[in-house]
Amino acid sequence: MISDHVAVTEQVAQQYEAPFYDPFTTLAWLAGSTERIELGTTVTVLPFRHPLLTARAVANIDNFSGGRFIFGVGVSWSETEYAALGVPFRRRGAVTDEYLDVVTRAWRHEKISHHGEFVSFDDVSTGPLPVRTPPVWIGGGSKAALRRAVKYGDAWHPLNQRIAWFRDEALPALRRFADEAGRPVPQFAPRLPLLLTDAPLPDETRLAGQGTLDQVRRDLDELAELGATHVLFDTYRGEPRSMRPQAEDERVLETLAQYVLGPSEG
Repeated sequence: MISDHVAVTEQVAQQYEAPFYDPFTTLAWLAGSTERIELGTTVTVLPFRHPLLTARAVANIDNFSGGRFIFGVGVSWSETEYAALGVPFRRRGAVTDEYLDVVTRAWRHEKISHHGEFVSFDDVSTGPLPVRTPPVWIGGGSKAALRRAVKYGDAWHPLNQRIAWFRDEALPALRRFADEAGRPVPQFAPRLPLLLTDAPLPDETRLAGQGTLDQVRRDLDELAELGATHVLFDTYRGEPRSMRPQAEDERVLETLAQYVLGPSEG
């Protein structure tokens, strides 16, 4: 699962330094280098590209991979990046909603037309269609993001949150919005900032996925009880100075697999 930035402004570089590899180019390469593992974005910043371009890139990679693409979508946070790309930052939610409509229709039909506020076109061929209609994972924790997940998403894909917030606030709100809209509740597929520590972290402040092996194991049990269908572990700590060598990240994941996830059943 690969993140997305197009214009690495100084604001973006505080969290993600250049060079920042394009997610679709990278995932196309990974599609040819793998056979079974699912591939996707966490998350595509949908307003950064024309929706027909995004729909076509995703459908192509889904074909290359034999139907293994997961389409994570978000609106992002960098106003300077939006400015560099000429996209209205304060309309990013509305742009995202319109683009989601275009992208998801392009995956279902060989030819579509669209006349909206941000893009307009007639009778555009959209093939090749994807092998598997890519599951849409909607990121974000705001009310707008939860409503977007209900309207457009197969799953809600929140980032960097606490178990109590999932249990007591966010998931009840997601179910309420789904009831109001008369739609099924999206699946729950959180992304966790993996951090393993020798000593326990305070439960009232730590994020899910952080702490001792026992704490992370307990988080996974609670997420399963809350209905999580997927859990994505993120080994990046959120700022360039905290970057670790790849080998160290691999050791952390191996430790997680051995002592938290348990032995593989094949």
